[in-house]
Amino acid sequence: MQSLKQQWFGNVRGDILSGIVVALALIPEAIAFSIIAGVDPMVGLYASFTIAVLIAFVGGRPGMISAATGAMALVMVPLVREYGVEYLFAATILTGIIQIIFGSLKIAKLMKFIPNAVMIGFVNSLAILIFMAQVPHFVGISTMTYVFVGITLLLVYTLPRFIKVVPAPLIAIVVLTSIALFSGIELRTIGDLGNITKDLPSFIIPNVPFTFETLQIIFPFSISLAIVGLVESLLTSRIVDDMTGTESNKNREARGQGIANFVNGFFGGMAGCAMIGQSVINMKSGGRGRLSTLIAGLFLMFLILVLGDLVVRIPMPVLVGIMIMVSIGTFDWSSFKYLMKAPRTDVIVMLTTVTIVVWTHDLSKGVIAGVILSAIFFVVKISTVKIEPDGHRYEVHGQLFFASTESFVNYFKNKHFETNQIIIDFSNSRIWDDSGVGALLKVEDLLREKGVLVEIINLDAPSKKIMSKLNGMSSSH
Repeated sequence: MQSLKQQWFGNVRGDILSGIVVALALIPEAIAFSIIAGVDPMVGLYASFTIAVLIAFVGGRPGMISAATGAMALVMVPLVREYGVEYLFAATILTGIIQIIFGSLKIAKLMKFIPNAVMIGFVNSLAILIFMAQVPHFVGISTMTYVFVGITLLLVYTLPRFIKVVPAPLIAIVVLTSIALFSGIELRTIGDLGNITKDLPSFIIPNVPFTFETLQIIFPFSISLAIVGLVESLLTSRIVDDMTGTESNKNREARGQGIANFVNGFFGGMAGCAMIGQSVINMKSGGRGRLSTLIAGLFLMFLILVLGDLVVRIPMPVLVGIMIMVSIGTFDWSSFKYLMKAPRTDVIVMLTTVTIVVWTHDLSKGVIAGVILSAIFFVVKISTVKIEPDGHRYEVHGQLFFASTESFVNYFKNKHFETNQIIIDFSNSRIWDDSGVGALLKVEDLLREKGVLVEIINLDAPSKKIMSKLNGMSSSH
């Protein structure tokens, strides 16, 4: 109870103010992602409202912001193009069901298999993607656009030194929007991205045939959306954990994402997940609790319903400046030192992750590629088996499994023995799989043909067990 009270009311003023800033930053993103997906801007805005409000209650990471995202929007493009928005709503509902199942199966345990090099690559590629997404909104448009972006960056970096009560991004938005409105300076605004209608989302049942054929159409997209959403959400929660020095419930977060998407599909929203950019804005603006996420969702709807006419006049360069600040804050600048000092394989993994994410704009592909590459490097690293002779005793150093069996067999195959009996000592080694068992049996057979008897000693319990299972050998062997 105390923990719940702390999560909701431990930082009321900070959470309310940061939630307002996040809501303002959500609008252009939601509209932009809707355009990417090929749907009406309100689909992204409804999704951001619904997901943010629900995840505040059911999520596992207080203070993290979830809404419509670019990574998810990219997955939806072919579905919307070929089948229409109603199939997208159906796919969103199924995405939620899959994520709830993943969360119930404790899928978050897999997070421990994501190496640090992949995490650094993930963070850096996100920062690059956030910056790249801003480029079309300020490069080559007008001189005043550059001026407003520059002033916004100046304000968000200098104001916190003098004013700590109100978040700097909120002050920048209010002040610069007022200047733009009263001076009549020509700038692109949020309204230029798409129309905003002043309506609350209403309950719908997707207008699709409830048939197996429909399931065949939406399932591949739903499984992709579920995986992309969980990868991004769980990695973002880990980043927010590090930023705040607190722990989050990753399995609850996975289930929460599923619940939010499931409900969201019935209210005309596109599937979403955690947003690193908005989560960083929330943290930097002083948001820490669930209240900040709830306020972000509620204030987003308030902006649309009550202040819609004013919101569409917020200059894009101001929001671009805030998002550039986010990309700068997200990027791990110590990774340049990491490039110089880390093992070469870790550097390759990190750069591969960044390259694939930036190239494909798909976070899950980069992370999966990074994990696979790390696994390959790890296998190569531990696949070296050294054998140290000591008279007629041969000590094995290293792990005996499918990748190391060839060198193990070749050593004994090419060795000339002066004695008719040898000992192979496994004190510093372990047999991991049937390939390892097969290699050991092969060595015994090879040496028997040469008239050399083999005694195997000091097998540990797991090695004895696998030998016994695969060879019907007694544990005393």
